[in-house]
Amino acid sequence: MQISLHMSFFKILLYAFLIYIAYQFVVGFVIPIYRTTKQVKKGFREMNDRMNEHMRQQQHEQVTPKEQSQKPEQKQGDYIEFEEIK
Repeated sequence: MQISLHMSFFKILLYAFLIYIAYQFVVGFVIPIYRTTKQVKKGFREMNDRMNEHMRQQQHEQVTPKEQSQKPEQKQGDYIEFEEIK
């Protein structure tokens, strides 16, 4: 009876130690890796969004001058209204 009591105590200590090691692994390694991965993905997503927005702006700027150059020029002799500043 005495030996089985000691064996039960050591099993409990062993299980407690294994649970402690697993907890330390999860808290010290798995969670920080998860958080870092999440931040890196968020950074890449934001950088990609900014790059796409910048490309849209450049395309818009390239289209705008073409539209302006296609406007018909005023014929000579057309009246241009202006106000005189004193």
